[in-house]
Amino acid sequence: MFTAATFAELTALLGPERVRADADTLSLYARDETPRSCTPQAVLFPRSHEEVVAIVQRANAHDFPLVARGAGSGNVGGAMPVPGGVVLSFECMNAILEFDAGNRLVVVQPGVVTDDIDRLARGAGLMYAPDPGSGAYSRIGGNLATNAAGPRCVKYGATRDHVLGLRAVSGDGRELRLGSRTSKYATAYDLARLLVGSEGTLALITEATLRLIPAPETVATLRVCYASNAGACAAVRRVMQQPVVPSALEFMDRRAIDVLTLYGGEQVVNAGLPAGTQAVLMVEADGARDDVPRQIAALEKVLVGEGMLEILAGFTAADIARLWAARKSLSMAVKQIAPLKINEDVVVPISQLASLVQAIDSLGHAHAVPIVSFGHAGNGNLHVNIMVHPDDAAEIERARACHDALVETVLALGGSLSGEHGIGSEKRRYVAREIDAGTLAMLHDVKRLFDPMGILNPGKKLPD
Repeated sequence: MFTAATFAELTALLGPERVRADADTLSLYARDETPRSCTPQAVLFPRSHEEVVAIVQRANAHDFPLVARGAGSGNVGGAMPVPGGVVLSFECMNAILEFDAGNRLVVVQPGVVTDDIDRLARGAGLMYAPDPGSGAYSRIGGNLATNAAGPRCVKYGATRDHVLGLRAVSGDGRELRLGSRTSKYATAYDLARLLVGSEGTLALITEATLRLIPAPETVATLRVCYASNAGACAAVRRVMQQPVVPSALEFMDRRAIDVLTLYGGEQVVNAGLPAGTQAVLMVEADGARDDVPRQIAALEKVLVGEGMLEILAGFTAADIARLWAARKSLSMAVKQIAPLKINEDVVVPISQLASLVQAIDSLGHAHAVPIVSFGHAGNGNLHVNIMVHPDDAAEIERARACHDALVETVLALGGSLSGEHGIGSEKRRYVAREIDAGTLAMLHDVKRLFDPMGILNPGKKLPD
């Protein structure tokens, strides 16, 4: 239990400026991007691995929950406090500890902003490949917690695929050093990959050694408009069956185009989507300057098909920005439909993408709720946004029924609940529908092994 004596003990450890329990701070850290909140007992700001060890040891001794937090930009409740709990914010652990261009790696603390890692790497002709949409403000610790991805995942993989090693603190206060600094490693169990995506329920990551790769010399973009969702989904399948792997393959559905037409503003007008557009694919290729035109030509060839209305290519920064204008304005445009967004990031096999898109359209009609879908088509990963008015009880009820039906549809298509956002508190009630009882029991065993007292982010990831 977190008491006044516990507060005094932590203040002695960290100093009064890094142990906060004033009303303004507690209010600020009471929520992530989920539309719910829970006021914590206190907010702690460690600066070192050793301080995290000491905090976890005290949480065990006094039996209070710890919820790790980066920027708080997740939308499934993964960083939302729990009753009686304490938020452990990694904002002060924001150092890049080592940059080794020769070995193509960087060692960072969890509070480093994701895009800052890529920016540093680019200065040496390298890049950090994962590119979540929140990269300009999200922290690498949160990316590690959810195995974040982004458009480039179709070619380069998600966060987990770029982790060489981790330093962490288990739920019972043990220091863990996992993985190595080498690209090949077969000595121990691969616990680093286990921690990535565990949403802070097993251990707290205090350092990450990340793999960097050579940055491409150039990038080119295609914007392809189709007369139907089905035509666009068929093109996605053709793209993923040929040898040229795009560095991005993004999809916007019929409803997204309608939203952009109504609310997209000047950017969309200037983007000039042709009349009759019902779906859009954004396709990128990257690599050597003399090879990218070949890749673009190969992609154009397979993108041509039934229902294609227009295909435009951009090879300069200005042209690429113009082609992306509609997609970049979509998130803001969606908010004009309704103030509350039930945001899913479901994923299905590529062969089932067309079936999923068709089902989403049918579910929107059946439950009388607007749904806007867009996302990473090359991975079968769609962001399904059910838009509702929180003060309309009947609409909320219809949205919940629609959400439940969406989950059942995704699982029936051989898909999964989350491609990159994680489970948090908001989706854990569905986990048992995807994972069988025997496997769930073993996952709970793993949780108890790392965190015997259950103090790390309780009520998240796994169902009770």
